[in-house]
Amino acid sequence: MSDFEEELVEEIESFDAIDDVVTDLTSEMDFAVAAWHEDGRWTLGTLPDPYDIAQIITRLKSQQTNGGSIALISIDEEFFILIRVLGSHISLFLSDATAALDYPVAEELMEIADLPIPEDDEEPGPVGHLEILADLGMSGMEITALCDDEELFPDEQLEAIAARLGFGEQFSELLDL
Repeated sequence: MSDFEEELVEEIESFDAIDDVVTDLTSEMDFAVAAWHEDGRWTLGTLPDPYDIAQIITRLKSQQTNGGSIALISIDEEFFILIRVLGSHISLFLSDATAALDYPVAEELMEIADLPIPEDDEEPGPVGHLEILADLGMSGMEITALCDDEELFPDEQLEAIAARLGFGEQFSELLDL
């Protein structure tokens, strides 16, 4: 395991030790969905707290399959997060780095991924592992194009990602979209 991965594991374990309480800031549009590919089909389930990155990573670790597991997270109709656990490797993606200025969950993700917090005057844009879904057929360029589409809300962007990966209908049904 590389030094970066060891540090990331230590960082995640330190976040696991924190017992955060879900605040009243959670809106009805906030959600977290886990997806994993098993026996030739996708299985999906909702995750209880879209604001608890450490808990989400722990749950993804428990759903390990050959293709790993993925979390698709939408926050406050402002941005989305992708987390993928594949073996001991954890990939993190945030659709808008400037969300870290206003949302603790985005700031936490940036800290775990060891990404710099943007300045107030920076332009919005995606950060993290852009090729997080490349081996599943969705390139970083496609994800970036979705992030740049100002007409789409995060839930719609995630719905497009789910459709591209082959579980769009299940995703829509699960969330009543």
